[in-house]
Amino acid sequence: MKILIDANVLFPTVQREVVLSQARAGAFTPLWSPRILEEWRRAAEKLGPDQGVIVAGEIAALKAEWSDAEITPETGSEAQFWLPDPNDIHVLAAAVQAEAPVILTQNLKDFPASELTPLNIRAVHPDAFLTDLLADAPDPVAKAVMTVLERASDLSPDEITQASVLKRARLPRLRKAMIRGGYLT
Repeated sequence: MKILIDANVLFPTVQREVVLSQARAGAFTPLWSPRILEEWRRAAEKLGPDQGVIVAGEIAALKAEWSDAEITPETGSEAQFWLPDPNDIHVLAAAVQAEAPVILTQNLKDFPASELTPLNIRAVHPDAFLTDLLADAPDPVAKAVMTVLERASDLSPDEITQASVLKRARLPRLRKAMIRGGYLT
């Protein structure tokens, strides 16, 4: 299944890495647009000028790993759509262009079902998406998530638990499901 990933899922890092671990495992085909990648870079730059350079490298790595993932909507295609936040219309246009049935985003309110359903698209929060994947294939999904969490814990200058990493990454449902499944304490 093709899934268009919004910038707010690519940033923060842990959330992006957990989501993309599932793409690497073959659970879905990730897609994004040049504008989505640019939004991610600009959001990171707000944390400091060096962050823009780091994200530029991460974007280059993503483009190398998924060379067919970048979708550029046709010029003028955005004019046919309406969303509560006009700044999100480019995301919808990219999903339509790619024939992606899912937009993975934290901003569900900005992608109302009344606008997406006629286009056979639905907006899904990454926390719900990952929790559903965990329910469908607990061991492989949990293993991939644990790999990301171990790497994040190792890189953190602070003493943090893996469960707290998921909470910080805005994945509370996944965190609870991982605890219930005995993968986290």
